[in-house]
Amino acid sequence: MILDFLYGAGVGLALGMTGGGGVLAVPALMIGLGYTLPQAKPVALIAVGSAAFIGCLDGLRRGLVRYKAAGVMAVAGTLCAPIGLWLAKNLSITTLMIIFCTVLLFISARMFKQAVSPCKPETRQGSNLLSAKCLVNPSTGRFRWTNRCFASLSSIGGISGLFSGMLGLGGGFIIVPGVRQFSNLGMHGTVATALAVIAFISAGTVSVFLITGGVIEPTAWRFIGAAVAGMLIGRTLAPKVSGSLLQIGFSLLVCAVGVMLLVKTLMPYLR
Repeated sequence: MILDFLYGAGVGLALGMTGGGGVLAVPALMIGLGYTLPQAKPVALIAVGSAAFIGCLDGLRRGLVRYKAAGVMAVAGTLCAPIGLWLAKNLSITTLMIIFCTVLLFISARMFKQAVSPCKPETRQGSNLLSAKCLVNPSTGRFRWTNRCFASLSSIGGISGLFSGMLGLGGGFIIVPGVRQFSNLGMHGTVATALAVIAFISAGTVSVFLITGGVIEPTAWRFIGAAVAGMLIGRTLAPKVSGSLLQIGFSLLVCAVGVMLLVKTLMPYLR
């Protein structure tokens, strides 16, 4: 029972501080608590979605959530989530686990590279302005909506929903870097907006899961409650922690988790 709380709190803490920490929910359930992938997916989505909702409310209170952008990404993600659920039912567990581990290792490498080789602020800002498809109006703090902006955000949301349905991932690991890549929205606004999208997509994916006969084990609610508590702590601590150190530590943790899951998945075939 203690492990349920510890792992759940850790996932919520990482999610609150990075916006992408929900990627650790499925590994925490599988490695730490002995769940299978099909058992872990809905629990992870409920935990991450609930924690993200709390973080989203905090972001709304601070005026950080770009709610129109969040709505576009959330709708696209919810529409694509059933495709992910269909793929999950038609692909083998081994295939899904290899895809999952590949995603984890890719995230880890990308985050570590960004942390150890950061661009200078003026260089990053200039690059963003040149490549951004969604520019923020400095006088209002809102996006200037164009067809390219709508298409970019819809694509980010759709890919996020696909992975949510297929692997039980909240999608923050796609939304945060995606929005940062295609817009000049600040990091705090990006994380707050990502949490809103994660909450919406997770709710939609879990609803489909339950409607189609899925069941959540009663003991899983300890993990879910602890994740929400961890989110509250993470949102409080985030401004006080060095972003680069946090990113390096998180990337190394994700790498270790990805390697452990990959070894566990391939071990039966290596004997």
